[in-house]
Amino acid sequence: MNKITHCIFDMDGLLLDTERIYTEVTAEILSRFGKTYGWELKSKLMGLRQQDAADLLIKETGISMTSDEYLKERNIKHEEKFLLVKPLPGVMNLVKHLKAHNIPMAVATSSHRDVFEIKSKNNQELFKLFDAVVCGDDPEVKHGKPSPDLFLAAREKLGNPPPEQCLVFEDALNGVQAAKNAGMSVIWIPDPGLAALHPGVNDATEMLLSMELFDPAKYGLPSYSLI
Repeated sequence: MNKITHCIFDMDGLLLDTERIYTEVTAEILSRFGKTYGWELKSKLMGLRQQDAADLLIKETGISMTSDEYLKERNIKHEEKFLLVKPLPGVMNLVKHLKAHNIPMAVATSSHRDVFEIKSKNNQELFKLFDAVVCGDDPEVKHGKPSPDLFLAAREKLGNPPPEQCLVFEDALNGVQAAKNAGMSVIWIPDPGLAALHPGVNDATEMLLSMELFDPAKYGLPSYSLI
């Protein structure tokens, strides 16, 4: 494996504990139609841009609601909750460590820019450490995950290093495929519910159950033992 020189991070469910909010709100909406929101459906939607995810949700569930109606209700419910989200375990430790050792880092999220601003508003201690942020509605992102556009755009903002020297951190299977399609290595850190539904590494370079378990030295990055 090539030595990793640059790192790219997904945001929802990877850096921030937002996937729980997505689940709660969507489950609440679906319950009105007598539908449940389990991991089999959720796993298909994770990592997609919001319009793509909404279209697929309506198609899969058959609820009497348009995707635009769903998104309008969902996004209103989300906004207040997103202001309260916090980083997931191990995130601050790793990002601060990489920053201290001058490893270039980017966030690559399917969230639209305005939604990213809400989620990051009370987490500036984390997001100020990144060199670049790419969002799902940025003009250079023509296609959502599993297409590689997001990660290729992040790579470009980091100075176009060779893709084999880029390491992506993802929680969604669509994101894992996007990273592989970009020619990059990828660490898959799924929710335990998703890991149970899809056991194994699922095309990822490595699967971990928490960011706390990541060993930078394994990928040629500065060891945690280095001060």
